[in-house]
Amino acid sequence: MVYFDGLRFKVRDSGKIASKVAYIALGINQYGQKEILGIWVSESEGAKFWMHVLNDIKNRGVEDILIACVDGLKGFPEAINAIFPKTDVQVCVVHQIRHTVMFVAHKDRKKFCEDLKSVYTAPSEDAGMEALKVMEDQWPQYRPYLKNWEQRWSDLVPFFEYPNPVRKMVYTTNTIENLNRQFRKVTKTTQVFPHDDALIKLLWLAQADITQKWTMVIHNWGEAMAQLNILFPDRVQF
Repeated sequence: MVYFDGLRFKVRDSGKIASKVAYIALGINQYGQKEILGIWVSESEGAKFWMHVLNDIKNRGVEDILIACVDGLKGFPEAINAIFPKTDVQVCVVHQIRHTVMFVAHKDRKKFCEDLKSVYTAPSEDAGMEALKVMEDQWPQYRPYLKNWEQRWSDLVPFFEYPNPVRKMVYTTNTIENLNRQFRKVTKTTQVFPHDDALIKLLWLAQADITQKWTMVIHNWGEAMAQLNILFPDRVQF
C-alpha cells in the first residue's frame, strides 16, 4: 500500500516568497513495515506533478502497488492508474466527511455525523448507497452535499470490497497525516525557507529521526496479508 499526500510551505524563489508543496509518498511493504518512498518539492499540488512522482518511484524499483490511498485531489486516481494500471485507488473517506460536515449547521452536526456513519460503516457497497439515499430523504436541506458522495462514489467505495483488517487501513489517510504532523513540529519555527533544497534537507533529516522509531509492524498485518493474498492473487509476495 502507498499513501500519497502534500504539505504546503513558504519558500523564497527568485526574490519572491512562493507557496510550494512537499509531495510525500509513504509505503507499507509486504512485511508490514512503513517506508518513506520519497519527498519532492514543486510549486503547486496537482495530478500532473503526482505523475512525475509516480514515474520516479516506478523507475526506482516500485513494481506494483496493490492499494493507493489519496485525498480528494481531482485527477489523482487517473494519474495513478496511468502509471500503475492494476492499482486500486481509495480516496480518503475522512476527507470527504470533513468536506461535507463543513456545510452542516452546528445544531445538526452531531446527529448528522451519527447518520453519516451508517454510510461508510455499511457492510457492503449496496448497503452504503442505500444508507446514503435514506440520509438524503432525512436531511433534504443538505442533499446537495450528500449528492457529492454519489458523484464521487466510485472513488470512495473500493474499501467495501476489503475485509475489516484491510478496510481500517485504507479508508483514511491518517497514517500519512500522522507523519505530516511530525514534519510540522520540525518545520514550525521556519516561516520561510531560503530555497527548495533547504526545505528538502530539513524534511529528510526529520524523516531519518522519525523512521528510526518505526520498529513495529502494522497491527494484525499477518491476517491482513493473508486476505490481501486472496484479494490480489499472484501479486502478493512473501
